[in-house]
Amino acid sequence: MNRSARRRLTAAVLTVVTVTAGATACSSGSGDTSTTAAGGGTYTIWDPYPQFNKSSAWAKLLDDCGTKAGVKIKRTAFDTSDLTNKALLAAQQDNSADVLIVDNPVVSTLAEAGVLTTTDDNKIDTSAVDANLLGAGQSGGKTYGTPVGANTLALYYNKEVLKEAGVDIESVKDWDSLTAALAKVEKAGKKGITFSAIGTEEGSFQFLPWFWGSGAQLTDIGSAESVSALSLWKNWLDEGYAPNSVINNTQTTSWQEFASGDYAFAENGTWQLANAEKAGFEYGVIPVPGADGGNAAAPTGGEFVTVPVQGETGRYATSQKLVTCLTSTDNLLATDTTLSYVAPTTEVQDKQVAANAELKPWVDAVKAAKGRTSDDLGTKYPKISEQLWKAVQSALSGSRSPKDALTAAQSAVK
Repeated sequence: MNRSARRRLTAAVLTVVTVTAGATACSSGSGDTSTTAAGGGTYTIWDPYPQFNKSSAWAKLLDDCGTKAGVKIKRTAFDTSDLTNKALLAAQQDNSADVLIVDNPVVSTLAEAGVLTTTDDNKIDTSAVDANLLGAGQSGGKTYGTPVGANTLALYYNKEVLKEAGVDIESVKDWDSLTAALAKVEKAGKKGITFSAIGTEEGSFQFLPWFWGSGAQLTDIGSAESVSALSLWKNWLDEGYAPNSVINNTQTTSWQEFASGDYAFAENGTWQLANAEKAGFEYGVIPVPGADGGNAAAPTGGEFVTVPVQGETGRYATSQKLVTCLTSTDNLLATDTTLSYVAPTTEVQDKQVAANAELKPWVDAVKAAKGRTSDDLGTKYPKISEQLWKAVQSALSGSRSPKDALTAAQSAVK
């Protein structure tokens, strides 16, 4: 590793910003931090799935892929934030894992620090992956891995609440018709919509579908389009269509409000599907509508399978075999079902919908989704996101107007 690469890597270690939305299939915990065993017959894989133990289908898949590649697998599982730090430190010590599975917004951080090889280098085929999902793993015109799957946001709705309010879900096509539906629900004595607007990445994550649905771009968060999106949320609070609790809601507490059965809508993700089945009432799902119709782009969660830079470049050929095995059509279907992810390829998405028709709106939402670091934002995104959630907090609390809040946010980003 040359001196400039080491300088970039050292800076990244000191300024790691882990961007998570509470949207990935992870839980806390960590594992053995040792890396490659002597002899070259063992390949290391680091992942953010500590909830899966050695007897899990995921761990067995890793071993099976190792067997097919003719090597043994040493797997280590970390919490998402811990994994990023470990990956940076390991690269600094020239001791990286052979295969690294990381949350998609982290890919650009690791890529810009010189930790990852490109798909041109490691020969991983990404031709079947949906371009909008692949964008989260691209930086500077290069691709640094392939997605294992994606989750995103959509609107859950309570069928009984809408029926009592006389709302036909088919009529909800854009912001005006959604707001009209909320007004009917409120008039019928029920509650409108709940979401998370907390002052963290979760708040930005939940605001982005409305932000992008307005036509706004993250390069100009003070635009008129951006103001219209934040004004929509502020108006809902002012009219009583959304509770003031959204200012402090996480995605979990927001879901708990919806699970009470009193709300018509909740913005949340695929990771709540199991809870939705236990809610005790009939529900449906629609993609978040754009301001003037169509499906708004929602941000993607989920991980990328990457190949870190190695001193022994001859290892890349086997690493490529491992990644290809893990992301093959057959294995993606099983893995994404386990993780409650939508697959990154049309072929596997079709198989998912064939097996469970209720996944169709989620596939539609993922088709319209967008990576938070896409548009070559890379490591600029965390700073933009922080100013965005601060603006949302400021506007919803009433301390500033949406326009003033977002104008100040754009100035801070610059």
